[in-house]
This record gives sequence, structure tokens and C-alpha cells, in this order.
Amino acid sequence: MFGLETGVFVLLVFCLLAACAFEFINGFHDTANAVATVIYTNSLQPTQAVVWSGIVNFIGVITGGVGVGMSIVNLLPVELLIDQNVYHSIAMVLALLFSAIIWNFGTWYFGLPASSSHTLIGAIIGVGLGYALLPENTMGVAAVNWDKAKEVFLALLLSPLIGFSLAIILMFTLRRTLSKQIRKQIFDEPTPGQTPPGWIRILLIITCTLVSFFHGRNDGQKGIGLVMLILIGILPTFFALDTNLDIAQLKPDLAKIQQITARIDTTHLSKSDLQRLQGINTSIANLAPVVAANAYEQKDAILMRKALLTISSNSKKLIVSEDVKLSDADKATLKAAAVVEEKGIRKFTDHAPFWVILMISLSLGFGTMIGWKRIVVTVGEKIGKSHLTYAQGASAELVAAATIGLASGLIPDFKAPVSTTHALSSGIAGSMVASKGIKNLQAKTIQSIVLAWVLTLPMAILISATLFMLFRWILG
Repeated sequence: MFGLETGVFVLLVFCLLAACAFEFINGFHDTANAVATVIYTNSLQPTQAVVWSGIVNFIGVITGGVGVGMSIVNLLPVELLIDQNVYHSIAMVLALLFSAIIWNFGTWYFGLPASSSHTLIGAIIGVGLGYALLPENTMGVAAVNWDKAKEVFLALLLSPLIGFSLAIILMFTLRRTLSKQIRKQIFDEPTPGQTPPGWIRILLIITCTLVSFFHGRNDGQKGIGLVMLILIGILPTFFALDTNLDIAQLKPDLAKIQQITARIDTTHLSKSDLQRLQGINTSIANLAPVVAANAYEQKDAILMRKALLTISSNSKKLIVSEDVKLSDADKATLKAAAVVEEKGIRKFTDHAPFWVILMISLSLGFGTMIGWKRIVVTVGEKIGKSHLTYAQGASAELVAAATIGLASGLIPDFKAPVSTTHALSSGIAGSMVASKGIKNLQAKTIQSIVLAWVLTLPMAILISATLFMLFRWILG
């Protein structure tokens, strides 16, 4: 199949199954955060909660698009992603998968709400740095797309801070604005084994649903990105571009880009901006014959992907450069034609077949229904010293859903991977602080969570880089 040798095809199937295993672990590792509040406030029975959350996660992935997933793929340059030696690509994929699964499973085993996002991104960066150490590599640390990495790091860093702060603000707002009777209902600790009043139960189920849905739209897309890394790395001629699109659709967007870049005054441009402009013009020139013929061979898909991503990346940097003088209308047109993945040229490179989305959706959904208890116990019992109240549960889930939703595309043109684990656990910590001050936190658990937060990225990088070097040596 796909013209692969039997051994390579077996490795491809193994890699796809391992990607599903990662997403399965992600389901019971991360999504457990979403059901902790409804379980510990007696709003839903554990079985009801995890099944419902699994279903909503499935819907989230199916409807989420591929923007966040492509931010994962684009962490690596095309030169590393697409190697002429297919076994080198397999070594890259295996290092990613094994390092992510090892760290994710280990933190789950010890009940630590570590971030699957940090783990996967650390694994990808580790592969890039491992590649930088190879004697034949001439790119150095440029083997990692550091511009994209900065965007990802910023999103991962801010999500827990936002979750913690917003939860405190929301809790104070509720205390100041709600009537005394309602405050007593939602701020008092739940009676053990007693179902909350109907309106509170509905509220908590809604917030649980929102977290699960946006978790699917964000974390599920990371699984899609991981599978696309595998497919592009091992089968670039079939998956480097979206073969369902007519190549002639590139012509008007490339013409717009060329017209706008031709109007840029090069007199005062920096050397780097001049190089970016030249890169755009060279890439468009290379694509012109293919677009004019309205046909390309599958082997040319690799070069076309590289050219389109070069145009997109360089255009994005020129748009924000202070030295590049363009009208607002030209900036908007250039952005739509070259940068935004749903529009213009990026729709050819930023894609995923429906079977990939379905496979990841099912893996995440089933994972949610199994193995959730360890993380739920940590989130529900061990972050704060007091029992989780209705107000705390609703506040934590609402700010977590908002944080993840904003990073999943609710803000126009912004899609980045964030940590559901950190957004929700920091929200619960913020709600506990808002109730009884910093003394209401269990220091040992907070220390463990912070330690996992600090260690996850460097450990994933170290494990991935080591495995990459090992697999490159084994597979040749």
C-alpha cells in the first residue's frame, strides 16, 4: 500500500497505533480535569460524567478544524519533517511518540496533573535539537521553528496564570453580586452524597460540557497534528498537500501576494526583510509553472509544500515589520491570501483527512471513559484543604473553558495549544484562594503540580532527543 516496503508499512501502522495510544492516554489524563468538579459536587455520577465528557470531547475534535494541530506540525522545518531516507522519518516519529507516551503515562500513574501539551511540544523540540546534533546537519538549532515555538510557549505559560487570576476575580464578583440566599447555596460545602439543587446541577453540567468541548477542539487537534507529522514524514507525496483541492485555486492568491509585495518600497528595508521578500518572489516563481499547467506530480508535493510555507511565513513577518510600509487594506489582503489557514494558500498545507480526525476523536473519547480516577482525586481532593463548593467548581470550569476556547480560535486568527490540565487546576487553586486565602491550598500537591509543570518540558525534550539519536542509530 502507498508503494511502501512491507517493513516500512508495518512501522507506519505501528506509529499510527502509538499516536492513538497517546491520545487515549491524553483522554484519561487531561479530560479527567473536566469531570472532577461535577463528580465532587455530586452533580453527576462518575460513570455518567466520563461518558458524557467522552462524547462531548468527540464532538469537539470533529468540529475543531486543524489550526491548532498545524501549529504542532509547523514547529519542525520541512527539511527535518521530510527526509529522503524514510527510516530517518520513522526514527523522528518513534522518538516523538515514545517520549510523549512515557512521560504522560508516568505522570498519570503518580496522579500528577501534568500537561500533555507540554509533553508533546517538548518531544517535538527534542527531536529538532537531536537533529541539530547530527554531523550531517548544517542547520544547527534552526532545526526548530523558534518563532512558532515562542508563540506556543507563550500560550502554555499564560494559560495557568489566566486560569488562576480569572477564577479569583470571578469568585469575588459572585460574592459581591449574588443575593445572600444564593450565596449560601453555592458557597457552602456540598452535603456528602446529596445532589445539588436543580439549577446548580444544570450550571455545573454546562461548565463541564464547555471544558470537555473546548478540550476536544484544542487537545484533540494536537493528536491530529501528531498523526499528520507521521503521515507527512513517512508518506510526503500523499499528505504534504491536500490532494482534494484544485491546484488552479492557488493562482488568484499568488497573484494578490505578488502584486502587494511588488508595492513594497525596498529602499529602507533591513537585510532580513529583503531576504524574506526575495524568498517570496523565488517561491512564487518556482510555483508558477505548476500552477499554469494545473497539474503536479506527487513527488513535487514536497517542494510545493516548502514553497507555500515559505511564502506564508515570510509574508507574516513582513506584515508586522515596522520597515515595511503597506496600507491596512494591503495587509489584510496579504494576510488572507498567505497567512490564515482557512483561506488562501495555507488551505493546501494545513489539512487533515477526515479519517485522521475521526480516529483521534474516538481515541480521545474512549480514553476519557477509562482511567480517569487518579487525576480526578488529585483535582477534587488534594489541591484545596476544603471540599470543592459549587461556586468553586463552576468558576474553575468556566475560566478553563474560556481560556481553552480563546486559544482554539474564538479569537480571530489565533490558534495555539494550551494545557487543559493547567487551566483547570490553576482555576481550582484560584477559587480556593478566593474562598479562604492562600492557606486553603495543600502545599504538597501544589509543589508536585508546579514541579511537574517545570520538569515536563525539559524532560520531554531530553527523552525525545535521546530516543531520536538512538532510533537514528538503530534504523540507519
